[in-house]
Amino acid sequence: MRETLGRIFNPRLILGVIFIFLAFIAVTVIGGRFFYFLEPVEESEIGVKIRNSRIEEVVGPGIYSDVGINVRLERVSTQAISFSVMDAEIITADKQRIGLVVSGDIFRPNDRDSIRTGWNRWRGIYTDDELAVGRVEDLAQQSMKVCVGDRTFDDNIIGTARDELRQCIDLELNTLVAEIGGLTVENLVVPEVILSAEVQTALDAIVQSRLETEKAAQDELKAEAEAQAEQARQEGEIRVEQSRLQEQTRQQTALAQLEQQRLAAQLVVIEAQRSNDLAQLESERQLIEAQLANDLLQAELSLEVREAEALAAAAAARAELAVELARAELYQQHPEYVQLLIVQANASALNPTDKVIFIPEGTTPTLVLPGPGIVPTVDAGVTTTPADDGGDTSTP
Repeated sequence: MRETLGRIFNPRLILGVIFIFLAFIAVTVIGGRFFYFLEPVEESEIGVKIRNSRIEEVVGPGIYSDVGINVRLERVSTQAISFSVMDAEIITADKQRIGLVVSGDIFRPNDRDSIRTGWNRWRGIYTDDELAVGRVEDLAQQSMKVCVGDRTFDDNIIGTARDELRQCIDLELNTLVAEIGGLTVENLVVPEVILSAEVQTALDAIVQSRLETEKAAQDELKAEAEAQAEQARQEGEIRVEQSRLQEQTRQQTALAQLEQQRLAAQLVVIEAQRSNDLAQLESERQLIEAQLANDLLQAELSLEVREAEALAAAAAARAELAVELARAELYQQHPEYVQLLIVQANASALNPTDKVIFIPEGTTPTLVLPGPGIVPTVDAGVTTTPADDGGDTSTP
């Protein structure tokens, strides 16, 4: 047992552990100035990489490492920092005392250029939330005094004045904090107004008076509204009656116009039918006239044709008559020509199969009755005897 305790509490072992611990602390303290390894920058932070006490780079969310002389990574939170400040005694423009409670959210700049520009001056504001809240609360009290002091008690408390007061403090405070490294204040509210008992009593009296005044005004407005409503009702009834009469007149006018349009349409139809009938009669008349003219033309043409035919027939008759007269005169002047024609006619009347009997001159031939196309050259009942002058004579 003593040997075991002696081994555990060996002075050399204890000194070795102490030495290792001190060495670890020394390395951590001294090495922290020469490197950092896998240092995270959260999503809601902006990282500032420092080397030789100067800003090397402003970076966004991520994990970073660096080795060098006097290097470190600092972080600037971009999350909202809530604050609330109270000033229990502020003097209004009309020498009244009131108290205010103002609260809101502080936001640091989230762009790298603003951080780089204001780092040397506002490093504490960027990295220390308590310092930032303290500065903003001081400026908020200043803004409260400015805005309340510029207004009377009624303008700070009564009615919608509190919202106007909040807007004034918001504008004034943001103007002031913008000069501190580009800080901004959002969601500013005035949740409470602190009044003393005397001021509260006076305020209640003012409020009651205003309520009575407003009630009287509302009663007056109500009476005026009722009178106006009655007048409007009567005017409405008159307008309704006028509208009814106007509508009735309009309908009667519309009916009259429709009747007039109907009559006009009927007149147009009648006129169109009449024009159609007249056009049809005119067409029939023109057709009849054209037919008559055609018939007359045909009659004239037929008459002219007949006259021409008559003239032609007369001319042909005259020509035939002239031919016949000339032929008769020829026959009369030249009987031998007639005899020649008879002989030619008989010759042309003979067929190849016809038989011809030649008899001596002075004999009586057998009578041959003339047939179609045969003209007897010798009269069968005539006897031919020689004449004294050497010619032939015929006796019955």
